[in-house]
Amino acid sequence: MDILYLLVPLSVVIVFLIGVVFWMALRSGQFDDLEGPGFKVLLDDDMARPELPKSDANKAEP
Repeated sequence: MDILYLLVPLSVVIVFLIGVVFWMALRSGQFDDLEGPGFKVLLDDDMARPELPKSDANKAEP
């Protein structure tokens, strides 16, 4: 029963800290756009990468 004198205040402090961290995340704008980064992954790059000339390609390989 004595352990409750420690666990109850400790749990209240932990819940308070979690609330502060969540509030700071909300204020920083972390949850503003949840779908945008997911759509960026699906978008294709229409521009092809420039290919290296054969002389440069041989230098790039070890």
